[in-house]
Amino acid sequence: MNKLPTVARALAGLAVAIGVTASAQASEAIIKKARCVACHAIDQKRVGPAYKDVAAKYRNNPAIEAHLIDKVRNGGSGVWGDIPMPPNGPDKISDDDLKAAVHWILSLP
Repeated sequence: MNKLPTVARALAGLAVAIGVTASAQASEAIIKKARCVACHAIDQKRVGPAYKDVAAKYRNNPAIEAHLIDKVRNGGSGVWGDIPMPPNGPDKISDDDLKAAVHWILSLP
């Protein structure tokens, strides 16, 4: 019996897992560099909501990614409490990094 297909599937799965891990690490690095971690954490509320809470709240909303990118860029208040989130301009986080960060946040379990 040829075990090559089984090994190939296992290696493909490992490659996907490594890619996902690398992508998650890159997104976390973006968030740290932009100092989002001053007010947010992955799994606990700080000044702002936990990223996992954001992901859970918007999980079934396919149009939310663009809305959240706009909220982060321009700031906002009232959705998660009384403390407003200040705007985060392109000098703080680039458009590409912002898109990657929001996409990663929404992918959290």
